[in-house]
This record gives sequence, C-alpha cells and structure tokens, in this order.
Amino acid sequence: MNFEFSEEEEAVQELAGQILGDATSFDRLREVEADAEGPGFDRVLWASLAEANLLGLALSEDHGGQDWSFLALCLLLEQAGRNLAPIPLVESIVYTALPIQQFGSEVLKKDLLPGVASGDTLLTAAFFEIGDPALARTARTRAEATGDGFSLSGQKVCVPYAAAADKILVSAQGGEGLGLFLVAPSAAGVTLEQQETTAHERQYVVTLDGVSVDSGDVLALPGSGEAVLDWLEPRAATALSALAVGVAGEGLKQTATYTSERKQFDKPIGSFQGVSLRAADAYIDVEAMRSTMWQAAWRIDNGDDALKQAAIAKWWACMGGHRVSHTCQHLHGGIGADIDYPIHRHFLRLKHIAMTLGGSNEQLASLGARIADEAKSGVEVGAILQ
Repeated sequence: MNFEFSEEEEAVQELAGQILGDATSFDRLREVEADAEGPGFDRVLWASLAEANLLGLALSEDHGGQDWSFLALCLLLEQAGRNLAPIPLVESIVYTALPIQQFGSEVLKKDLLPGVASGDTLLTAAFFEIGDPALARTARTRAEATGDGFSLSGQKVCVPYAAAADKILVSAQGGEGLGLFLVAPSAAGVTLEQQETTAHERQYVVTLDGVSVDSGDVLALPGSGEAVLDWLEPRAATALSALAVGVAGEGLKQTATYTSERKQFDKPIGSFQGVSLRAADAYIDVEAMRSTMWQAAWRIDNGDDALKQAAIAKWWACMGGHRVSHTCQHLHGGIGADIDYPIHRHFLRLKHIAMTLGGSNEQLASLGARIADEAKSGVEVGAILQ
C-alpha cells in the first residue's frame, strides 16, 4: 500500500484548497442557503471548479475529464468538506456520473458526462426510501415495462438538489429485480417536495406517478441494478468519509486557534491539561479517519475489493466525526452551542454525513456480515482482516 501522492494528486489538493478557500465563507454559505429561488448550491463556485478542470477529475478524457485517480477526487472532497462548500460533488459525480461512466451506454456517456465535467449538467440520485438509510438492493418504487421503455411509480426521499438537476438516477424494482433509470425532474408525473435537513442541504421528496422512461435513459435493466450498487457502495462510502475528514480536520483546527487565544486565569485555555487531552484525542480521531479513507481509496484505485475498507472508513467518519464535533463544541464553551457560530456547522455537517448511507451500526452490521460470509466460504482469517 502506497500513501505517497502523485504530482497530479498534490496539484489537486493545492488547487482545490485555493479555490474553495478563496470562494467559501460562513457568510457565503448562509447567503446560498437563504436564496429560496436559487438552486441550493453555489453556482459561481461550481463554475470555478469546472473551469479549473476539477469536476471531471475522475471522468475519462474521452468525455471531457482528467482520468485521474479516485484518491484525487477524495482529496478534492476533503477540501470541500474543510470549507463546508455548498456544492453537489458527491451527488452529481460519485452517486451518478461515475456509475454512468462505468455501466452506461456510449450514447448516455456522450450525452451527459461532458456536461458534468464542464459544469453545465447537474446530476443527482434517488436511491433512498423511508426506512432504507443505505443503498438497498430492493425498492418499493416500481418499474413496469412498456413498449419502448419503462413506467416508474413510487416515492423517494432525501434526494439532494433534485429541483436543480438535469437528470435524477432512480432505483426501482422491476419483474427481474432492481433497475436504475434516469428521470428529468420536469418530466410528466414527477412531483417534488422540499425537505428540512440536518445540514441545511437542499433535499426533496420525489414522487413518481407513471413517469415514462425511454430505453436510452436506462442505466441498468431490472436485475442488473444490484451489481451497479455493489460497485457504487464502497465509492460512495469512501467519498463521504473524505468529506468528513475535511469537516472534522478544519473544525479541530479552528478549535485549536480558539483555545490558544481564549484565556482563563490569565492563561490560554489550551494550556490546561483537560483541554489539551481532549484536543489530542480528537486529533487521533481525525488521523484515523484520514488513514482509513486513504486505505479505501487506494484499494479502489488498485482495482481491489474495497467494501470492507470503505465500511471501516465510514464507521470512523461516523464515530470519529461524532467525537471530534462534540470536542470542538465543548472546547468552545457556550459559544459552541450557538447555531449562528461557524463551529456549529461542522457539527451539523458531520451528523449529516454520518446519517447518509447508514450510520456506525449499519457499517458494523455490513462489515460483520461480510466477514461471516467470507469465513463460511473458507477464506483464511488473515485475509478476511486485510
């Protein structure tokens, strides 16, 4: 395993940090959120990332991308988390564009991926239903075959940026199993209802009532969708973990600055043993979050099965993020509980990430089930734990 960054990855980290650091602020975040008529994300920042060729990092050169590593994309996501950037990187690129690149037809790729890389096309995904926090391999939303495509009916929840998206990737159950279909939010039979979310992200309940999908907008026929989600799950979990590393790391950095300046008894509170011990524990959590995320990303780039490593990284994002966010708030004292103070947004964002794709208990259950299956199949204990 090699954790040395390539020149391209180092360039991504530096450029992304510069663009996101210059363009984001707490005031800008609230301005974007307060714009009820806007798309719910920062279009100016989105265009800046596209102009710098950062939106197409993991997309192929044939479709306007850079064809760089998944780790490079994770480094971009880490910087986005560090700056609490209100942009749909995970939703448009990881949840949707990457599966289209891997499994879509050439026509579908040419129609959508160049626009994603240029920032002109926004994609999102509708995978979740009430009671299903993870990437479920079944769905109550139904896909009925028609003469030239499918008809979708059902309801999806927690669909990010649905109103602003050009296409929504919807999972639905057909006669042969799970399928994946691309739907325009403006299509006949689609109804959107905005939801309240933990981190103030613009999400929607999407109701589908006999929505027609032609054959060209089918990413996976019923019975083939499970394989797509198997491929996507470790990438989605690792991407969320990368966001969490950035959010937690910056929250701890801001807390270190605060405790070095805030004084009690004429001394910086950071010099008190209790404060320094809690900060040290939080630092260890952040580094554990970072190293497990890197491990999962490295295995993905290496072509290995990364499902266990991604579940471990997501567990650390949930539990490490929980501990770090509480430490940051507690060490800020009373102002840490002020919802108008920036550190509170790090708490909210880490909670939001933890609840997306299943929390710590779901990760442990997934990891345990996989280890048990491998043990039954005769895989040696040492190999299971790798």
